[in-house]
Amino acid sequence: MDLFTTAAGIDFLARYGHVLAGIAWIGLLYYFNFVQTEYFKEADGGARTDAFVKLVPRALWWFRWAAMLTFLTGLVLLAGRGVGLSYDIGVGSLLATIMFLNVWLIIWPNQRILIESNKQVQGGGEALPEAAAAAPKAALASRTNTLFSIPMLFFMISSAHLIQGGPLTDASPLSLVLVLIIILALEANAIFGKPGPIASIKGVISCGFGLLVVLWALVAFI
Repeated sequence: MDLFTTAAGIDFLARYGHVLAGIAWIGLLYYFNFVQTEYFKEADGGARTDAFVKLVPRALWWFRWAAMLTFLTGLVLLAGRGVGLSYDIGVGSLLATIMFLNVWLIIWPNQRILIESNKQVQGGGEALPEAAAAAPKAALASRTNTLFSIPMLFFMISSAHLIQGGPLTDASPLSLVLVLIIILALEANAIFGKPGPIASIKGVISCGFGLLVVLWALVAFI
């Protein structure tokens, strides 16, 4: 099989790139939420500032571009599927797309403010006034992405390895509406609300699996 001139070859390369970039993206998402955030809670001010200046920008570079590559290769795969788009891959793709937008439109812009603020502090200046508002915005969007990642990964994998659902266009309209309402409500909270139970590691993991059960129930029984 010619990898570069046949549809099957291009599909394979896109799938390989999608999985590879996705591992990097979600791996760094979990690093930020389960490791770095907890470290910052215990680190002294100087260590936290130094990490924001030297460590965080590097991690965020890989994070956001891994998200970009995952998204772009995903578009290639979806274009190749065409009418073969299934309900579960549709739900997974919706969650992943929202997560991608959160990275580039909320997490990264607010983290840039925090990085610049910490650079000023390390240089002997004052923290940027907008940094106080930027931190919780970035944190809530990141926690929401962690919440979404659990059902997103499940639906992505189930589309090929668990069941073969019917085409997305044949899914129950009510089920589609309910899934969309739940996801958009959670995303609205990511933009305008508060973390609530997903503020803790235990909470976001528990809520992630709870969301998976709810969405899967809608897929399976409505």
